[in-house]
Amino acid sequence: MCRHLAYLGPERPLAELITAPPHSLYEQSWSPRLQSHGTVNADGFGIGWYPPGSRHAPPVRYRRAIPIWADANLPGLLDTLRSGVVVAAVRDATAGNSRDEAASAPFASGRWLFSHNGAVDDWESLPADTGEPLTSAELLGLEARSDSALLWVMVARRLTSGHTPADALADVVRRTRDVRPDARLNLLLTDGGGLTAVRLGSSLWYRAARGQVTVASEPVPEEPGWNEIPDHSLLTTHDSTVRIKAL
Repeated sequence: MCRHLAYLGPERPLAELITAPPHSLYEQSWSPRLQSHGTVNADGFGIGWYPPGSRHAPPVRYRRAIPIWADANLPGLLDTLRSGVVVAAVRDATAGNSRDEAASAPFASGRWLFSHNGAVDDWESLPADTGEPLTSAELLGLEARSDSALLWVMVARRLTSGHTPADALADVVRRTRDVRPDARLNLLLTDGGGLTAVRLGSSLWYRAARGQVTVASEPVPEEPGWNEIPDHSLLTTHDSTVRIKAL
């Protein structure tokens, strides 16, 4: 299990999103309040953001396989970086998944950033069990040996074939849930212009205020306006208007 967040709105220092708030994602790495599986997220972290002025450029990622609190350079780095679209995660690796930095969200392809919080049992058999026609090249090209990396390949191939972000996430979730009823699938996806999220099996909240939207595993108690996303739901936003529908 992990904790993650996504932000879409006016440009802000990354520190304001990740390290500065009370009960920030940084603090959730060692003291999560709503995490139902695991007690500490010390198996790596990752941050993805779109630099100011990079309208058509791919996002930048910073990922490491150490606890986020062990990176002494990170606080200063986040104080200087700004972005209007950010995805970040701290990781508690599921048994059987790799623990190198390539396994830390967010995953990326082109303009896309993707994060998975949860777990899929027996994920190696998921393509066969769902009838997903993954090629040998796709399987061998997995960025990491993990359920999250596999889910990203499944989502990305739908995006490439023309699915909307909402349809891509919904289809992968439904196929996975049909053969793995106990799968926990909290997903975040952005191309720098919109944000799509799924809650299935773990906590996920959103806050929409002053032209910005934040989706996070856990709310910041001191910030008003947080709303819990119902389980088995899909959230979309493109213009700070949040839309939620049942899966």
